[in-house]
Amino acid sequence: MASTNDDRFNRVERYNALMDVIRSRMTNRAFAPYDVPKEHYELIVEAARHAPSGANSQPWHYIVVTDPRVKERLADRIIAEQSRRAKLGMKFPTPNYKGMATAPGLIVIVADFRFVRAFPVLNDGSELDQRYKQNAERILLQSIGASVMSAHLAAAALGYAVWWVTAIGQEEIQVEFKPALGVPDELAIIDIMCFGPPLNPSYKRWKKRLDQVMSYDRFNMANFLTDEQLDQWIKEERARVMYRDESKVD
Repeated sequence: MASTNDDRFNRVERYNALMDVIRSRMTNRAFAPYDVPKEHYELIVEAARHAPSGANSQPWHYIVVTDPRVKERLADRIIAEQSRRAKLGMKFPTPNYKGMATAPGLIVIVADFRFVRAFPVLNDGSELDQRYKQNAERILLQSIGASVMSAHLAAAALGYAVWWVTAIGQEEIQVEFKPALGVPDELAIIDIMCFGPPLNPSYKRWKKRLDQVMSYDRFNMANFLTDEQLDQWIKEERARVMYRDESKVD
């Protein structure tokens, strides 16, 4: 059945509405005081649970944290990790994590990596099995990423600024956070999502142009960076584009 002009118009309208939400999903690390309604948490996780996942395994769990003491404990540990990285000379332009403690909304995302067994693996310990398991982990991480992004877009649609906190991968942080949140040892805390009304206006981050990230049929080698060019970008450009309004990036 051929599409009518009205059908095509409605599709464009739906796309434009989606892009409005995507563009409005902006990071902020300082939030105004606000009591997030319970139904907003549920709407956000409802969006997250509808994300696609490998083998439809849905290897995620969302913990809504409302206890101010727990929020402060999580924030203090991330701040300590920030200080540690500075002392180690990583020279990474990290943000101020103090806003985690006062974020109106805070959700911890937990992953169950045991679900790699649901993907194509041999489970015989062979070298080939290890390669399949590496791919299985990629599938699982892609699945978690899709779910978290759905949660972020839902929060943006509800009018919140959102903060994607990712500095929690170190094993010692896992050991400290899991008891505080009642997370079983078999699972992994993979992400923290903070959100709320922004204390100050959010700014739009710089994005690469469409032609820099899109090719037809074959990869456009004009967009390929050599190792030297990549290292140069990290040295000279990373800090310039990470935390600046796109209007202030040349």
